[in-house]
Amino acid sequence: MNILVINLDKAIFSKNSASLERLKEYSQLVDKIFVVVWTKEKVEPIVYKDKLYVYPTNSRWRWRYYFDSMKITKNILTNHKVDLLFTQDPFETGLAGYLISKAHKIKLQLQVHTDFLSPYFRQESIANKLRVILGKILVKKADSLRVVSQRIKRSLVKLKVPAEKIFVLPIFTDINKITATPVKDNLKNKYLRFNFIILMASRLARVKNIDLAIAAMPEVLKKNPQAGLVIVGSGREEKNILAKIKKLKLSDNVILEPWTNNLASYYKSADLFLLTSNYEGWGMSIVEAMAVGCPVIMTDVGCAGELVKDKVTGQVIPVGDVKALSQAIIKDNELRSIMKTKALAAVKQLPAKEEYLKKYKQSWELVLK
Repeated sequence: MNILVINLDKAIFSKNSASLERLKEYSQLVDKIFVVVWTKEKVEPIVYKDKLYVYPTNSRWRWRYYFDSMKITKNILTNHKVDLLFTQDPFETGLAGYLISKAHKIKLQLQVHTDFLSPYFRQESIANKLRVILGKILVKKADSLRVVSQRIKRSLVKLKVPAEKIFVLPIFTDINKITATPVKDNLKNKYLRFNFIILMASRLARVKNIDLAIAAMPEVLKKNPQAGLVIVGSGREEKNILAKIKKLKLSDNVILEPWTNNLASYYKSADLFLLTSNYEGWGMSIVEAMAVGCPVIMTDVGCAGELVKDKVTGQVIPVGDVKALSQAIIKDNELRSIMKTKALAAVKQLPAKEEYLKKYKQSWELVLK
């Protein structure tokens, strides 16, 4: 079986990146895998063990992505028989994949990593409104869809996409690796003035709605003046977040730290983990926090209701509800220790790497059958 992929992930070209390592693992499941990555930077192609071939488009302008990827895929398909094409999303790469699959009569699988049918997704930008329109068309035309949560599957079924076309496989999280990582940066030692540390870790983007957590802190501090919120991340919203912290006079209790790859230490030394997104596909940080016994509170997005069940394996609040969030944090909840135990058990039910890769291959084989 030969696979063709249309991808946006430029991190693939970073040496020893998680994205590249993931593709190397996928390549061991098939005869060959060809990956076309939309890039503007000039980078060199990658060849791994005559199994994985990664081609950058090296496009001069964004609008050239389609033409350049068409040219590269035509060369691939001239020299190799490809059984299945899959794309990173049901939007821009999805459209390119659809056109290529039709032109060359190849089965098409679209990957859906975000809950694009959430009303919050389309409200974010004009581009997202257009993506919703395009996505609704393409998910019905694809031969198969791989989605990362039952939430996304339910929304697609409501859209009249046949359930049998949808394969649910969450994003893989290496539980063993994160649990085995020693604590190098202990938040409790770093911030001695805090007796209760709340952690957030994500891109600083509008979708993450970090403002919600900051807005909840004044009420939390009335109950516990020594509580602290540590936000780890970087992104476009950094200036707005810092301005919000300053406006609410929370500089002593809300800390913004740059992104770190050593999040295991932070999860293990925090008292609570928050995810306040407006929408999510799954929520890998939630899985990581649960895996090391850090209690979680999250908005009703992604894996909420599936992995994080309210008052069973964590706490789930409505999207954008400041009052519900502050109350969930404030409550001296004896249930948290019970939820922590159940959360650990739930995470252990997620597939290990070998099983995960087996399921990934199965999602391709089902399309071909």
